[in-house]
Amino acid sequence: MTTDAGTISQSSKRAFRNPWVLGWIALVVIVLGVNIAMISLAVTTNPGLVDKDYYEKGRDFENNVQKQIAAHNALGWSGRLDTSGQPRRGQTTPMRFSVVDNKGLPISNLKMTLVSYRPSDVSADFNVDMKEFAPGLYQADVSYPLKGLWEVTVRVDHNEQRLELAKQRINVAE
Repeated sequence: MTTDAGTISQSSKRAFRNPWVLGWIALVVIVLGVNIAMISLAVTTNPGLVDKDYYEKGRDFENNVQKQIAAHNALGWSGRLDTSGQPRRGQTTPMRFSVVDNKGLPISNLKMTLVSYRPSDVSADFNVDMKEFAPGLYQADVSYPLKGLWEVTVRVDHNEQRLELAKQRINVAE
């Protein structure tokens, strides 16, 4: 009984013609591709922000959303957030917000807060009070400690209600 030494060699390329080996290689490539797609979707879509009182807000989410919409519609206010130029890490940037009523008249004497959320680091989140510098025009000078994406929200406290009038994502450069 003789054996052919050439058929059992480890340098043989016949394994790559076997459908089982090709199937396993294809499976590994597909799994890696799906993981890369999921990671890129997670990074680009969901900001991953979590409120400090998420449980209380979540219990009555629908009711809270309806209250916010009703309060916003009843007031008829509209606002616009303006970031003058590209914010840079460590540099002070003025953030301006203008607010008008349903007739287009400026609204004064409001308690405005600029809330900055850092999607990847909750310890970097901060709030800055906005000061009125003209009728219906509010400003806060902000210095961002980290570069990257931030979600900026303008919040107003009016008649014991807290309303979010503007929400915007900004990119802070190096």
